[in-house]
Amino acid sequence: MTGSLSGSRPGVLDENRYDEWRTLPAMFFDQAERLGGRSLLISKQDGDWSGRTWAEAADAVARAAGGLRSLGVGHGDRVAIVSENRPEWLIADFAIMLLGAITVPAYTTSTTADHLHTLRNSGARVVLVSSAALMRKVLPAALQLPDIRAVVGFNEDAGGGSPPAGPETSAGPEHLSWTALLERGGPGLPVEPALEALERDDVACLIYTSGTGGTPKGVMLTHGNILANCKGALELVLDVGLGDETFLSFLPLAHAYEHTCGQMFALSLGARIAYAESVEKLAGNLGEVKPTIMTAVPRLYEVLEQRIRREAERPGGWRMRLFHKTLELGKRRYDRSGRLGLWEGLEDRLLDRLVRARIRERFGGRLKAFISGGAALAPETALFFQSLGIRILQGYGQTEAAPLISCNRPSRVRHDTVGPPVPGVEIRIDRGGADGEIPDGEIMVRGPSVMKGYWGDADATERTVVSGWLHTGDVGHLAPDGALVLTDRKKDLIVTSGGDNVAPQRLENLLALEPVIGQVMVAGDGRPFLVALIVPDAQAARDWAKRHGKPADLAELTGDDDFRKHVGEAVERVNRSISGIERIRKFALTAEPFGIENAQLTPTLKIRRHEIRKRYGGLLDSLYSGR
Repeated sequence: MTGSLSGSRPGVLDENRYDEWRTLPAMFFDQAERLGGRSLLISKQDGDWSGRTWAEAADAVARAAGGLRSLGVGHGDRVAIVSENRPEWLIADFAIMLLGAITVPAYTTSTTADHLHTLRNSGARVVLVSSAALMRKVLPAALQLPDIRAVVGFNEDAGGGSPPAGPETSAGPEHLSWTALLERGGPGLPVEPALEALERDDVACLIYTSGTGGTPKGVMLTHGNILANCKGALELVLDVGLGDETFLSFLPLAHAYEHTCGQMFALSLGARIAYAESVEKLAGNLGEVKPTIMTAVPRLYEVLEQRIRREAERPGGWRMRLFHKTLELGKRRYDRSGRLGLWEGLEDRLLDRLVRARIRERFGGRLKAFISGGAALAPETALFFQSLGIRILQGYGQTEAAPLISCNRPSRVRHDTVGPPVPGVEIRIDRGGADGEIPDGEIMVRGPSVMKGYWGDADATERTVVSGWLHTGDVGHLAPDGALVLTDRKKDLIVTSGGDNVAPQRLENLLALEPVIGQVMVAGDGRPFLVALIVPDAQAARDWAKRHGKPADLAELTGDDDFRKHVGEAVERVNRSISGIERIRKFALTAEPFGIENAQLTPTLKIRRHEIRKRYGGLLDSLYSGR
């Protein structure tokens, strides 16, 4: 890797600057001084995209820091943010850190009970909330905690006045708007003295694990952890060529993946950040913003793949044949390491203009790479997009590692792996004394991005980080070329009654590629065979119902024998491609999607197995009776 970056990229920097920047606010204000008049934060207001420059954002950070100081926030205090992704989120984040305080992000999908746990566990002193709707969930929790001094609303309808006294307090916290907070900040906190008071080992944020099981714990990430992770990520984007970069921020900033990669890393590159409106408007936002880089989770790519396939295949005829030929040649090129025959190459170039160019334009036409993380991406999905000229770099990480651990490089993509470790990260596989012929074991990680520990839980920290090695709880092995192959979560591995170990996530990814299957969970721990709970894809189900003269109601279709047979055929197609112990012998259908609202998905769209088992345990158990 070269030591410097050059070209048209506005944020010209040497990779050593990641070491020279002592803290994240030092990075931010250094970049703001370089790039003052350039656009930084872009969001949609009243139907139009508008932006703030680096200089404007830096001024707002200093003023917000002054406002927070007037509320008594100081070094080491915790300040919570409950908001969708928006410019004020970033400004508040850096204002908190500039004071030496600690940002505590919380998910907008959390319940009042969730907020009560986060606020109480962190000991937050101030809470920043974006909207009146979210305030209705946060305020009842805040009113129970006497240490909370103030609640600030980003939107005018969420701030101002004083809330009623809570059940455990004689007087509630002060309640004010974001505008009022900035006014209190006056000319702003003096930046240079504030930066001098910060240390690299200071805790920058408490990221609460979203929790596929158990009570969320606060992960202490220092300024040094996150800067080291950003430095490690730099190698990933050098191959694609850095220029005038735009990141589209979509995943919740309460998640370490978006907080580090979508925000901090983007800032370190001098990129602009555009905020997506919502998941429903994401496709339109891609075309409007024209991002160059975007982070997302596998579920998004699965949905996009199904949508693209459906639209391409619906007309039938020559359009569908061209689409399938494009996929065929793309896969052939990947299998042959980029080499095609003369005639195939001519066909491929023609299809690039006829098919791929149109699809790339739907993503804005400037996209250099999607970065996938948060869960395992099916290799078939990654290859689908690569065949259409859209690069997906699959990585692997954990909140406790700030979070990036490994990632595929643009020049060396292997869809069956999550890539080699990023620079600065060591990986070791602990097979627990098993025979050397058994490649899989627990993935262990060491490096400067490994967390400082769990907030207020020294015992959990000592169990998780031993002699500097982070025990991830994930299972995998290292390929001969050094790339990491991820098998599954250690705790999610299914051990059948016959003693066979099965990784459910791989099977779920394969099943979800079938158009009729929207969501799926595989079960079978301690049982003689595997079963699956399937949520049919609503659109595919409606299309089938129309073709067969059946009612389009999904709840009715789940009880229809013909439709069950249709789903069963999809399951059998997958069964033919996997080993005998992995085959799904029986399945059940449900019309209710796994969602964040019913607690069956985490905010980053990973399935919460314990919640689904709690809801459907009886149904799954019934699949084993009378076999």
